[in-house]
Amino acid sequence: MTDTIITVQGEYSAWYPAERATVRASIHVDGPKRDAVFGRAVEASDAVRNLIESVFDRDAGPVTWWASESVRVWSERPWNNDGKQLPAVFHSAIEFTAKFSDFDELSRWVESVAGIDGVTVASITWDLTESTRTSATSEVRSRAVKDAVTKATIYAQSIGLKSVRAIALADPGMLGDPSGGGAQPSPVFAKAAMRAQAFDGGGGSAQLALKPEEIAVASVVDARFTAS
Repeated sequence: MTDTIITVQGEYSAWYPAERATVRASIHVDGPKRDAVFGRAVEASDAVRNLIESVFDRDAGPVTWWASESVRVWSERPWNNDGKQLPAVFHSAIEFTAKFSDFDELSRWVESVAGIDGVTVASITWDLTESTRTSATSEVRSRAVKDAVTKATIYAQSIGLKSVRAIALADPGMLGDPSGGGAQPSPVFAKAAMRAQAFDGGGGSAQLALKPEEIAVASVVDARFTAS
């Protein structure tokens, strides 16, 4: 008797609390005089750098890594609504990126840096540590394979067969089935967006609180079995 071939796709996802945050702050100053614009940008840059360096510790945190670009200065001559070119406007910009391991310190840092003239907190993204990411990846991949075995077993039993034996495992689309080509690769890390709220810390003034969403780690696997 010829064995029946069963091809399935196993899936598994899990949610993990964020352990790291990467914040990007940008400085943008403009005005009619180049030297004044440059000076204001350097002043703001020094203030941001001091706030970072005051809490930087590669091992203990709360800032474990940071980087910044050089100050850039450029000019443009805008046009008004009547089609007349106006005097030059000078711009100066610099970007900072810092990684935080303490989210309470991150909230305080964002609140401080946002008060500097010309500074905008552009984004905050959340992530896992390297060790957590490695263990999470192993876990969801293993669970995805088990899901594939469960599916194949149920399919086999539904047609009166008793056992299944795996003959192929692959990332989505690699078993030659065109229908699986559009699936997501394994694993997938979904970066959660920032949630921020203000609360009264008891001293009469509002304080910023950042609450990251959990991070989804998912895996998809294609599997082929013989059933008998």
